[in-house]
Amino acid sequence: MSKGRDRTVYHRDDGVWVNKRNDADKASSLHDTQGEANKVAAEMLRNQGGGERTTMGIHGQIVSKDTIAPGNDPCPPRDREH
Repeated sequence: MSKGRDRTVYHRDDGVWVNKRNDADKASSLHDTQGEANKVAAEMLRNQGGGERTTMGIHGQIVSKDTIAPGNDPCPPRDREH
C-alpha cells in the first residue's frame, strides 16, 4: 500500500524526468536524466523520514523499487538489483 510520502520517478513524453510525491498533483522536481531524478527523490525521502521510491522506465513499466532509509519495509524482498 502506498503512503503519502512515497515517490515515483517517471519519464514524460517531452523528454523530462519527473520526481513526484504519490499524493501530490504536481511534480516536486523536473530533471534531464533519470539518475538526477532518482538522486533527488532519494534525498527528499531521507529528509521526510524515509519511504518507497518507484522508478518507471521510458515506456511506463516499473524498473526499480527501493525503500529509502529510515523507512521500514516489514517484508523486505531479496535485493537482486544491487
